[in-house]
Amino acid sequence: MTPLRTVCLVLVALGAATMPAAAQIRSTPPLLEESGKLALDAMGHQLSLPRPDWLTGDEAALARVETTFLAEDGQALLEIYPKGESEALWTTLYGARISRDENERTLADYRAALMVLHANSCNPALTGFFQLGPDKGDNDLAPLGFVCGAYADRYSTFAGLGEIMVASFQRSDTGVAIIYQEWRGKSFDPGDPKTWPVATEVVQARANQLKAEVSLRKAD
Repeated sequence: MTPLRTVCLVLVALGAATMPAAAQIRSTPPLLEESGKLALDAMGHQLSLPRPDWLTGDEAALARVETTFLAEDGQALLEIYPKGESEALWTTLYGARISRDENERTLADYRAALMVLHANSCNPALTGFFQLGPDKGDNDLAPLGFVCGAYADRYSTFAGLGEIMVASFQRSDTGVAIIYQEWRGKSFDPGDPKTWPVATEVVQARANQLKAEVSLRKAD
């Protein structure tokens, strides 16, 4: 399941309105790099993010990645891929979604919907979730991990593939951000980390970053 599809379905699951496909607007991301971090300005918010973890050195990140950006009614979606990869074909992607939400739902609500939707994309026998630390209430959540050893049969385009995902959740008084990274590779055994498309220490380190080094605030 691609993050773009997940975004739309999560909003439907949470009862939020979405625009028809014809009204979706793709554009250059309102994304800057400053002080070694990325800053996304969208939906009346600024989301501060760590750089992609596959990049090394001090060169500007934005010249060495591919990006897509989608703005809809009340939501914005950014995806970042390694240079040469794309929305259709990727081995890893780094994404963020900002949604307007006037404290109508807790972050726990968003996490629950995300879990249901990701589980539906995967072979049920090869699906698992894990939490990277304790929650501190419904609006201060630990990062979520998802293991999919193989996609569901109906996703024939991804036959023979599986993925790992980590996601973190941030909220302001008027918005919610979901920040995530996914790694895709050949089908694997969820119970045997040696077969995963990414090392467990990489997953843990990235989850820690997406919790500790992300902030969401209303734009000035």
